Amino acid sequence: MYTMLRDSNPTAAKISLDVMTELYKRNIWNDAKTVNVITTACFSKVTKILVAGLKFFLGKDEDEKQDSDSESEDDGPTARDLMVRYATGKKTTKHKKRLEKAMKVLKKHKKKKKPEVFNFSAIHLIHDPQDFAEKLLKQLESSKERFEVKMMLMGLISRLVGIHELFLFNFYPFVQRFLQPHQREVTKILLFAAQASHQLVPPEIVQSVLMTIANNFVTDKNSGEVMTVGINAIKEITARCPLAMSEDLLQDLAQYKSHKDKNVMMSAKTLIHLFRSLNPQMLQKKFRGKPTEASLEARIHEYGELDAKDYIPGAEILEGEKEEEGGREEDGWESASTSEEDDEDEEWIDVHHSSDEEQQVAENIKSMPVEEQKSRAAAVSTSRILTQEDFQKIRLAQLSKELNSAPGKAMKRKNIEIDSEEEERGELLSLRDIEYLHKKPKSDKETRLATAMAGRTNRKEFVKKKTKMNPFSSSTNKEKKKKKNFMMMRYSHNVRTKNKRSFREKQLALRDALLKKRKRLLK
Repeated sequence: MYTMLRDSNPTAAKISLDVMTELYKRNIWNDAKTVNVITTACFSKVTKILVAGLKFFLGKDEDEKQDSDSESEDDGPTARDLMVRYATGKKTTKHKKRLEKAMKVLKKHKKKKKPEVFNFSAIHLIHDPQDFAEKLLKQLESSKERFEVKMMLMGLISRLVGIHELFLFNFYPFVQRFLQPHQREVTKILLFAAQASHQLVPPEIVQSVLMTIANNFVTDKNSGEVMTVGINAIKEITARCPLAMSEDLLQDLAQYKSHKDKNVMMSAKTLIHLFRSLNPQMLQKKFRGKPTEASLEARIHEYGELDAKDYIPGAEILEGEKEEEGGREEDGWESASTSEEDDEDEEWIDVHHSSDEEQQVAENIKSMPVEEQKSRAAAVSTSRILTQEDFQKIRLAQLSKELNSAPGKAMKRKNIEIDSEEEERGELLSLRDIEYLHKKPKSDKETRLATAMAGRTNRKEFVKKKTKMNPFSSSTNKEKKKKKNFMMMRYSHNVRTKNKRSFREKQLALRDALLKKRKRLLK
């Protein structure tokens, strides 16, 4: 089967390729050897074999799809925990807004913790992805195939570069040539540029791509949809390679927050919100928002810098193992009094609620210097085995950092450099990230008429049918009134007195009704 793929007969090679891809999908030949044999089909001179090989790596493995809703609630705090936490206290507007903000932060963290669903695991089984990507790029540059086949080649190269974090510097100038608003399938090409960006690419290379998108898309001469697509693409590229964004370009794009088009305005807001979590210092002061503890910790790492921690961030809120053992000896059975005299002499002891104690501990930790917090977290991480309850406390504390306002200037001087966890991005981007519009564009008159006519034809399906208990019975007087001519009903008492009462008559009627209600209550 492997040798048939290299056969000079294209029919035999196509059949062998189809058999191998089908056996891989059925988890029979799902090893690395089969995948690397299929890679040779991507360099075939026969278009059918080439397209079949590209579709194999660009397709979706339906068997490996996981339901995102089936997420265990033991991984962290749930929405119910937050509702219970904010249920006590006064029901003020500030309290309600704080709960809504907490729910938004929880939703964002739940998205980050979702297990990564790979669109196709075959890309991870390639032995030498760097050499494979270089050969594909060389084939793409000299290819005379149709535009759809070239797009498939570009898509596979971008996935290889993004997933394996390859160095393929010639790919970015090649993609840059197609970044024009009038270009066919330009949103997919923007997606390929964002997919091929990662932190190991030198910022100067990606910065030229950003400037090309900003100059060609984000200008007032283009429509609102074109500008929105450009800002969305810039946001996705900088989320994967933050060092490529310059401060001048970011400040120019942030000015579109007050644009008249709602799509442009909202996409600019999402870019501002991204840099509030990445590096708020790059934004102007009016765009930084209310500083929180998490925003003070935000910092973009330098090129090639690794963020390797020897402790669990947030573990400083937990108590050490020695303190717990001492507490167990005091509260255990051995310390319990055995004599009746001791019981008589004992007095009531005020026991503080656990939430009050946790809040007091959190306030004490906030007042600590940064180095002391790190040393405390390292001591807790190495001295005890953390349980699921401990991890839940840590996650709650990390969530509260995004809600609590930042400390005063004295604390800011102490907390100058704090390492933060960068937001984890998925391996593959979707086209919706680039094309997403917050407000649907207005349709033309022909589209609106077609929609209206389609609704008229199917209107009978949604009309509620009135069924009688006896189908042979006559209609009621109320139904007959609806069908009567208005000239026959205009002098009736109901029609005259319904909407033609004077203000004085309404006052008297209201007075009589209230008096009648009062007499009924007194009885």
